[in-house]
Amino acid sequence: MNNHSKIILGRLANAAIILLLAAVTPVMAGGETVCIQCHGSQTGRGLVPVKPWQASIHAENGISCHNCHGGDPADSANAMSPQRGFLGAPREGAIPDFCGRCHIGIKTDYLRSAHGRALGKGGPTCVTCHDSHGVTKVSIELISEKNCTRCHSYERARIIRNAMEQTEANLVTLSRRIEQFKVSGVDTSALEKSLFSQRNSYHSLFHEVNPTRITAESAKIAAELTRIKGSLDAIDAEFHQRKLIGGIAVGAVLLLALLLNLLRKTYS
Repeated sequence: MNNHSKIILGRLANAAIILLLAAVTPVMAGGETVCIQCHGSQTGRGLVPVKPWQASIHAENGISCHNCHGGDPADSANAMSPQRGFLGAPREGAIPDFCGRCHIGIKTDYLRSAHGRALGKGGPTCVTCHDSHGVTKVSIELISEKNCTRCHSYERARIIRNAMEQTEANLVTLSRRIEQFKVSGVDTSALEKSLFSQRNSYHSLFHEVNPTRITAESAKIAAELTRIKGSLDAIDAEFHQRKLIGGIAVGAVLLLALLLNLLRKTYS
């Protein structure tokens, strides 16, 4: 089989996969599953999850009822059939495993934290802080007096938030600077990888509730971010130097042109 035939077969295979996925994608007209259609038409308890979900980060990313609860979202008669994989709502102790099917690393971070170690003993689960249906985008704003004082005082949480806020600000600033250099044609791949690594380290702290560890880890991340900033400053300095040299060169050319013009007028 020649290369041309292989390319054609490869394209046909890709097209077949796309058609297959389109055929099995359980989404109804208008982008709504039968779960949303049914619950959205109810009143009382059945309607409760719909509006919070519609405003959630899950809905924003196309994560619907069946992605968490299973079942058949394209068949109203079998939407809640165990034979179609319907799981329903998990018991409290099973919530981390339920959410951890997608959020694997986050589940690990949670379970090794003081919150996770208190699972089944009155400790918080994923939905305590993140809600079950109105799931919001993870951010430092979740570490707030309003949220934390539902279970305990805010003092430890305040230390944690203060330690993380500067890291958050530095990550945002450096990310913007890298993007600006990238748009200018600078090879920023190494810096992007380094920043990505530090961002992951930072995110892994979101479920840590030990202020001492948070402070220590934040200091390590800050040191790496300072190194990245130094690299960006060096690129910035090089850019300014090039602009300066370019400006001097242009000025010299203009001055030479002016002198040549004066000489021409003198001898004409």
